[in-house]
Amino acid sequence: MNLFKKAETITQIPWYVLASVDQYERNVRRTRNDIPKAKGVIGIYIKPEIWTGLQNPDKSDTNPTSISLFGGIGIDGNGDGKAEPDNDEDVLFTFAAYLLSYGVDLENIKIGLWDYYQRDKTIGLISGHMKLFQKYGRLDLDQHSFPVPIRFNYSFKNTWGDARGWGGRRIHEGTDIFANYGVPVSSTCYGIIEMKGWNRFGGWRLGIRDSSNTYHYFAHLNGFADGLQVGQIVEPGQLIGSVGSSGYGPPGTSGKFPPHLHYGMYKDNGRTEWSYDPYPQLKVWERAEYRKRKRK
Repeated sequence: MNLFKKAETITQIPWYVLASVDQYERNVRRTRNDIPKAKGVIGIYIKPEIWTGLQNPDKSDTNPTSISLFGGIGIDGNGDGKAEPDNDEDVLFTFAAYLLSYGVDLENIKIGLWDYYQRDKTIGLISGHMKLFQKYGRLDLDQHSFPVPIRFNYSFKNTWGDARGWGGRRIHEGTDIFANYGVPVSSTCYGIIEMKGWNRFGGWRLGIRDSSNTYHYFAHLNGFADGLQVGQIVEPGQLIGSVGSSGYGPPGTSGKFPPHLHYGMYKDNGRTEWSYDPYPQLKVWERAEYRKRKRK
């Protein structure tokens, strides 16, 4: 946070913009093998040819003058006379300076982000991070909660990858939490509502994107909490709907299977998105809820 605030003071690029880019890139690095691991606390990765310049014969060049001469964006952010792509201040101030070339208002900053990433999904993810960081004014938004209250009767086991036949052969991309109709369903994270409505497979379903680039998918709901809108910020434990058995048909279809919450998790790596098994996370969050209950 100190680095982000320092860069904001000097460049006028809002700290939460820089924090959001850094958060997005850090998440991508964790899921990709073709990007080197960060050596410092800043996760932003700038390709050598972008840092030093496309025509620069020395891709390890750290001389700010020659880098500028060849059209590279790397700059000396800490005043040591070198523009080093693995130095936190150099990287952060380089990216801030790049955005500053477009302007300090958010619309122009987003244009700069588009020119840099060339991917709508990426701009959407970074924009979501911005909303979260700006609202809460802090970076530690990785708290989670179990999606149904542990005081209710429910059951679940690891069903990720099981075969499903309705609508064509496919695998089950989530964990089913069986409970009675109307049992409350809450957000598992701090995030932005990315999707809300009907899907012929998932029925009434809701999708929430958190600050780790993870998409949390809640399906077969009986209905939604009042006032929920796409683009809205939600918090762990916030009511979003209730358990139902909707889906497997046109809007309104219900009762083709026992009531349950289908909960899925999907990760974006800057190129594509894929599902992964949410069961281990659910068990961790469930145990945490029981520990909190015992402390009371």
